[in-house]
Amino acid sequence: MRAERTLLRLAAAVASAAVLGGCVAGDSFSVVRERTANEIGTAPRIVATDADAAEVRAATADLLRRPLTADAAVRIALSNSRSLQAAYNEMGIADAALIRGSLPSNPKIGISRTTGGAEFEIEREILAGIFGLVTLPVRREIASEQLRAAQMRAAEATLRTAVDARRQFHRAVAAGERVAGLREVKVLTDAGADLAKKLGESGGMNRLDQARELVLAAELDNQLARARLDERLEKERLVRMLGLWGDVTDVKLPPRLPKLPASVRSAADAEAQAIARRVDLQAARHDLAALAASLGLTQATRFVTDVELIGARSYSRSFGEDGHRETTRTRKLGLELEIPLFDFGAARALDAEQRYMRAANLLADKAIKVRSEAREAYLAYRGTFEIARHHETRILPLRAVIQEESLLHYSGMLTDVAALLADTKAQIAARMQAIDAKRDFWIAENELRAALAGGGSGVSVGGGSAPAAAGGEPAGH
Repeated sequence: MRAERTLLRLAAAVASAAVLGGCVAGDSFSVVRERTANEIGTAPRIVATDADAAEVRAATADLLRRPLTADAAVRIALSNSRSLQAAYNEMGIADAALIRGSLPSNPKIGISRTTGGAEFEIEREILAGIFGLVTLPVRREIASEQLRAAQMRAAEATLRTAVDARRQFHRAVAAGERVAGLREVKVLTDAGADLAKKLGESGGMNRLDQARELVLAAELDNQLARARLDERLEKERLVRMLGLWGDVTDVKLPPRLPKLPASVRSAADAEAQAIARRVDLQAARHDLAALAASLGLTQATRFVTDVELIGARSYSRSFGEDGHRETTRTRKLGLELEIPLFDFGAARALDAEQRYMRAANLLADKAIKVRSEAREAYLAYRGTFEIARHHETRILPLRAVIQEESLLHYSGMLTDVAALLADTKAQIAARMQAIDAKRDFWIAENELRAALAGGGSGVSVGGGSAPAAAGGEPAGH
């Protein structure tokens, strides 16, 4: 019984320590919250109860009463995204694995009773795995590193949700701004078409010039129809990105994109920031640390996979021929182990070593790519800013002057209607290009955040729409 009590005390002590460790691990979400709140400007939350869901619905309804902003879109997406909540569940699974990895294997208890003739015997046996106790600190270290990796992956999912929400917000607002711009121009082209029709009827305009006026209005109608379709599609994608459904899909958007900043921020140390802040890189580091600990455990247990400590006590009773009762009590304490007669553990050791080297090479490859992504994102950020600023400060003002002078020359009969219409088409194209350029800048700014902190989805940061041809269809998104 002393051996049995010793094993039970040891198991109970280890279990108590594991439960305390599990309580610490249970606060894993605070790591995600602290890691992401500063990057995205708001704290994520877990929606696990009906009360949490009711709070989210109320907060979402309040944000949707006003025209949406990029920050409001992020807050709505973080609260309503089911895929993000699933990522938090994955972290909870890793949390449970840490608790499980902190516990020794359960002891085995056997009780048997043998009767026959004049004999009666009861045997009690308890077995406990020695290796499970000896390797407990290493197994807990492995589970801890795996939990830290899961926390970084949950943080990456949080950042990705915020990045996607901002990107789609800017796309949707830009699509609406394109529609508004084309509507303003359509008022002028419709007036010109009506005038051309009247002049043609009175003989004041030949059929060629009249057709040019009318085709400009017809082409603009087609562009406007396409722009309205794009606006509806981009808005629906935004609704899906925000996780909205049912009767809360009516999203009010601002009429135009935010103004360009006065200057761009410097990111001379973009590579260093990315290496230090990227959560996906940190997750890979923790995965590698877990594999390193696992490799050490595999090497340590290469020849013997488990040893079981056996404690047994038997009680037997028999009656002799004279009717006298004889009682016998025995105790047994021993070891049971596997003999590596055929498998010396070489395959397990080789497998663990190759898994570690694969993870190490992938980590090095990721670090190289992270540096390049940071440089590329900053180049796109600076480049799209310069392009958008050039459109705003040079091209659009010059196009306005050209249009004004062209109209004066036409009114003074110094130029024909063909030159006026060509300048009008060029002005429409320049206006659409300016909107696209500003949209591309805000998307590039968002992608730069992702390149430095994590959460990017591989979308090209500099691949905005191509410039629209004068009088042609608007560029795609």
